[in-house]
Amino acid sequence: MSTEIKPSASRRQALKLGAASAASLLAAPALANTGEAVIEWKMVTSWQKNLPGPGTTAQTICDRIERMSGGRMRVRLFAAGELVPPLGVFDAVSAGTAQVAHTASFFWQGKMPAAVWFTAIPFGLLPLEHITWIEQGGGQALWDELYAPFGIKPVMAGNTGVQMGGWFRKEINTLDDLAGLKIRMPGLGGEVMRRLGATPVALPPGEIFPALQSGLIDATEFLGPWSDQAMGFQKVAKFYYAPGFHEPNGTGEALFNRTALEGLPEDLRTIVLEACKAENGRSLAESEWMNAGSLESLQKEEGVLLRFYPEDVLDALRRETAVVLGELAAKDELTARIHASYSKAQARLAPWSRVSVQRFLAARDGDKA
Repeated sequence: MSTEIKPSASRRQALKLGAASAASLLAAPALANTGEAVIEWKMVTSWQKNLPGPGTTAQTICDRIERMSGGRMRVRLFAAGELVPPLGVFDAVSAGTAQVAHTASFFWQGKMPAAVWFTAIPFGLLPLEHITWIEQGGGQALWDELYAPFGIKPVMAGNTGVQMGGWFRKEINTLDDLAGLKIRMPGLGGEVMRRLGATPVALPPGEIFPALQSGLIDATEFLGPWSDQAMGFQKVAKFYYAPGFHEPNGTGEALFNRTALEGLPEDLRTIVLEACKAENGRSLAESEWMNAGSLESLQKEEGVLLRFYPEDVLDALRRETAVVLGELAAKDELTARIHASYSKAQARLAPWSRVSVQRFLAARDGDKA
């Protein structure tokens, strides 16, 4: 599915709109080497500035757009809270306060329940499988349809890979250990945990560490070892759990104000979209490399204790996930179609992943199980 957007207004109208937006949001534009006015945009994010993983991804996209455009276009990054609150970026782009945001779709579950499918679903698609669904299985068209009423064009814009299961102050040995557990876990994973007796707490990334340190929450998930280590969770919680049943994929999204995007010259619009697409591969490779090193250092140098969810806990989580997904899919027709499309992709890809990846890893590692 192509990500190209065909202007809905005349080029003259769109360019006027884009110029007016830039004038109201930014100081007078600089001049490119060619003498033409530089197009300057604002990017707002849900992340602390240069947070390993999504924060660096956001900055890389900004830098790549400027380089690829030969300086004709610049995107200035505003980290969480610098221009709008971390969870206010969707509304900021919809209203035109900023032309683009970097964030994750599960934050918008309250606004549109189906948004969670475009970051991760518990026990769902792995990163490559998710990219395949978006690009080959009809996912992008459904994503566009979901966000269209808000005047927003979404695209994949980086991936932090398979997530970890979370940081806990105490070990999880049985289902009873989830009862009353206050855990920061957004998206559907949090709802599944609630069904098993836990209390999910919604917190933006910048508020997680103080909440865990103060005891406001007993546990938290975030991303993988690299980003988690940078957040400092290992200083206040030593039990680090896997697998990340709730987020087997870490797709970040770029949200574009459609009027601003459509107002760009065609070559710059292509550059912007391709910069995001290129970041999917770069960031996923970076996350895999850095996560491997950080997991080792967390255990060897910081005393973190790696643990795995007991099988009975995973079984219960899996059962509740099926119930939650079924209830969510029944909410409206578009959510039902998104769920059906995702499930169809998983049914198609899972057998191949078992043959190609799972069996190979078992053979490579000499796993006799």
